[in-house]
Amino acid sequence: MKKIIKSKNAPAAIGTYSQAVQKGNIIFLSGQIPLNPENMELVEGIEGQIHQVFKNILAVIEAAGASLDDLVKLNIYLTDLSNFALVNTIMEEYFSKPYPARAAIGVASLPKDSLVEADGFLVLD
Repeated sequence: MKKIIKSKNAPAAIGTYSQAVQKGNIIFLSGQIPLNPENMELVEGIEGQIHQVFKNILAVIEAAGASLDDLVKLNIYLTDLSNFALVNTIMEEYFSKPYPARAAIGVASLPKDSLVEADGFLVLD
């Protein structure tokens, strides 16, 4: 049985998907772009966008009753890979060691002309 996870503190789904889905002890996070959940507007600037993506992911994780420590895999999508170092710096503000496994992928474009998107999955004990 699948359990659908949703949070008012993260942007509402803008398509045919759920913010997250739990199956057993695994939670799959849909991609989060840097939309402010209060007005559904894209946050400006790469630094603000990276922070907003992590805030959105954290809101969904908390709605699932989990924590960032349960996140085992994180995928980061960037329209400009030169921002990868900034992702690392900002990620340290949200995550502590041991860090989740991660991929950073350069893409041509993202929804709503976002500069960054992230998804991942959690495993609950």
